[in-house]
This record gives sequence, C-alpha cells and structure tokens, in this order.
Amino acid sequence: MLFNSLEFALFFPIVTLGFFLIPHRFRWVWLLAASVTFYMFFVPIYVLILAGTILVDYIAGIMIEGAEGRRRRSFLVASIVANVGVLFFFKYFNFFTSSLDVVLTRAGVPHWMPTLRILLPIGLSFHTFQSMSYTIEVYRGAHKAERHLGIFALYVMFYPQLVAGPIERPQNLLDQFHTEQRFEYQRVADGLKLMAWGFVKKMVVADRVAQMVTPIYDAPGEATPLALLLATVLFAYQIFCDFSGYSDIAIGSAQVMGYRLMKNFDSPYASRSVGEFWRRWHISLSTWFRDYVYVPLGGNRVGLARNCRNLMIVFVLSGLWHGANWTFVIWGALHGTFLVASLLVYGHRKKREAAAPSSLRTAWSVASTFALVCVTWVFFRAKNVHDAVTVLTGMARVPLTLRPSAVPRAIGELTGQTGIGAFAFVVAVLSIAGLELVQYYQRKHGSLRDVLSTKPAWVRWGAYALALLVLLVFSQTSVASTFIYFQF
Repeated sequence: MLFNSLEFALFFPIVTLGFFLIPHRFRWVWLLAASVTFYMFFVPIYVLILAGTILVDYIAGIMIEGAEGRRRRSFLVASIVANVGVLFFFKYFNFFTSSLDVVLTRAGVPHWMPTLRILLPIGLSFHTFQSMSYTIEVYRGAHKAERHLGIFALYVMFYPQLVAGPIERPQNLLDQFHTEQRFEYQRVADGLKLMAWGFVKKMVVADRVAQMVTPIYDAPGEATPLALLLATVLFAYQIFCDFSGYSDIAIGSAQVMGYRLMKNFDSPYASRSVGEFWRRWHISLSTWFRDYVYVPLGGNRVGLARNCRNLMIVFVLSGLWHGANWTFVIWGALHGTFLVASLLVYGHRKKREAAAPSSLRTAWSVASTFALVCVTWVFFRAKNVHDAVTVLTGMARVPLTLRPSAVPRAIGELTGQTGIGAFAFVVAVLSIAGLELVQYYQRKHGSLRDVLSTKPAWVRWGAYALALLVLLVFSQTSVASTFIYFQF
C-alpha cells in the first residue's frame, strides 16, 4: 500500500481510530493485523518471507540470551547468515551470477549461470537490517530478548516504517509497544502536521520533478549539457523529497498513535562536508553501518590507513545495500573516496578554512559538498555505468556551451519532452525554493510545528489550509507513484 494512495486515505483513519478504541492489551494484535494487511497490498505471498525472518530471529534472540561463550556467538552467526542469505537470494543472486558470467566469459572459461525470475520483496533491505539489529543488540547485552512473539513481529512489521524505514533499534521501538499510549491532542496534531509536510514533499515536489528528470536520464545521449546538469540537480531534490517525504509520513503516522521513530533527515543539503552529509542523510542507515560495521572494524581508533580502509568497506557495502547494480557500488565507493580524501587533507583544509571569512567559507563548503553529492547522484539515478558516464561527460561540457540562449533551451528540453509545459518547471523551482526556506527557518528557529503551535488559531488554521490548498492544486495526483526507496 502506498502512502499517497486512496487506499491509505481509508486505511490510516480506520487503523488509528481502532487503535485508540481498543484496550492496550489487544493493540498489538490490531497493529500487527494492520501491518500484515498493509504489506500484502504489494505481493501477498512475500509476507511469508517476513514471517520466516521473524521466527528465526525471535528464536535466535532467546537462544543467544540463554547461551554463553561460543554457543552464544554461533546463534548470532546463524541469525545473521539466515537474514543475509534471504537478502542475497532475492536481491543479489542475479547480480552475482551475471557479474561472474562476465568474468568467466572474458577468461574464456566454459560455464553456465542460472538466472532467477523473481520479484524483489518490497522493503526487504529495511526490515532485514532492523531484524538483524535486534539479535546483535541482544548478543551485546544491550537489550533483553523479547518473549512475546506477537510484539516482536510487530517490531519488525510496524506498518509506518516497514518498507522504507527509519531502521529502528529495539531499545527505541520495541520497548514502546509494551507501554500504553494515550490520546493526546497536541501529539496527534503534531503527527498530522508532519504527515502533511511529507505529502507536500512527495506529491508536490518529488513527483513533479520526476516528470522532468526521467526523460533526460532515459536518453542522456540526446540531451544538451545544461539539460543534463539541470536534471541532475533536480534529481537531488527529487530523491530527497521522495525519501524524506516518506520518512515524515512514517514518523508522523507513528507519532499520532504515540510511538516515536528516529529522525531520518536533517537538512542534508546544508552540509559543509560529505561526512556531515552522512550525519544528516538517511541517519538510521548511516548509524546502522557505523555501529555494526565501522566500529567493529576498528572505526577511527586505528591508524590512518586502516581507518581509510574501514570507510571504503562501509560505503561500498552501503552502495550494495541500495541495489544490485554496479552503479550503486560506484555511488558508495565515490562517497567513501570523498571521505578518505577529506581525511588525507584534513590539516591543510583546516588552515585554509581558518584564513577565509566565515560566511564565505560556509557558502563555499555547502556549494562544493552539494556539487560532489550531485556527481554521486548521477550513478544512483542512471540505468547503467555507460549512461552515468554519458551524463558526467555531458555535464563537463557545460562551461563550453554556456551562453544566454542555452538556459531556455535546456528548460525547454526538460519540459517539452513530457509535454508538461514551462508552468510545471516554475512550480518545481518555486516549491524547491519554498522547501529550502522552510528548512532554513527550522535550522534557525526550531521546528515549524512547534512554532505554529504557539500562534493564534487563525494563523495555525491558515497554515493548515494553505498546505491543503497546495496539495490539492499542485500535487501530481493522477497516479499514485511509488517511493524510490521501495526498491531497496
């Protein structure tokens, strides 16, 4: 079920109303049934994969807690192997066999490689990582094994964040299901506001921008250099508004019922370095890799060379987590390379920054970080490495082709190929500008939701009416488009 669908418009109020009407001791049953229903709107049979993962990790958690020494570790390994095995089978098997096929063919080795014709279960990487975090935390002694199978199943399947996160830890989410949540008007209102903001991001910005980005990236060899550059910058906002919009809806819908999910985005394009970008972008995933891969490898407590190695391992794995394609591997490797380069020139950069005025230094750092991130987004968005190289080489020619007449021509390409007109481009640009203004305001003054709650009723309801009007007038509502991160 998509958040931006008519089905969810009916599902959400029914589930929420039922939640508050049902006694606390039965709420887990209601939410689990709702979560199963939510997931089965995609491919119903794949709920069995989730059930298998849940059962394996539920038993593993209890066995880990009751074991000692090597037996304790062996139960953890068995759980991780089972989870990663499912992930590999559905997501990476064909990628592995096709890559091996290329290697063996070039080596002249006779071979036959099988190919599986299966659909990737929706959100598999997300709920697999969430389930793995549970057994790891139990192994570390940071959390008790959950004895209630239904509540553990709800922890893995909680519908707001089931298919695209945030990836929660048991210390945060699992314990909340044991606590009775009461109706609180202000909390419910705040959750609904956050959901509305998420819908604006997705339906007004991301879906409209997608209509301009898609035709350019579908045929990058036919686009002008400036059109490629504009499409890449627009994609940066498409993926941010698409994914952070989902996170806002997920966090908001959970908050309405009284559950707190972790913040997943924090104005990532205001970052002054790639390292800061990853402290602001997809926070639940970056902290997952930090805590369960980077730190166990030694983190930054080792020498410079090993630290650089650790960073590259983490970001190559992060790229693979996103997709079974070499474009994602390169995307992750580029981020790792940027971070390694930052470590290597750290001393020189500090001296240079100290000599520059603060405001100018900040502006340059933010702009250069955004440019580097946009370069990596090319590999994330392109269908294959060849298309990504075509886009990058095309953008490299922008300084050679930049003239006054090139700008309207590039905008014409972005809008003309889909027939949506210049109005759509203007709406997209204004909505992105509005997005940045809101984020700037929140960085300076705190949450806009909190600020609004202190204003008179006519200001609050005027803001709500404006948000609804923007959704009704400017959103792309003809077809409920899926969220980009559902494929992961």
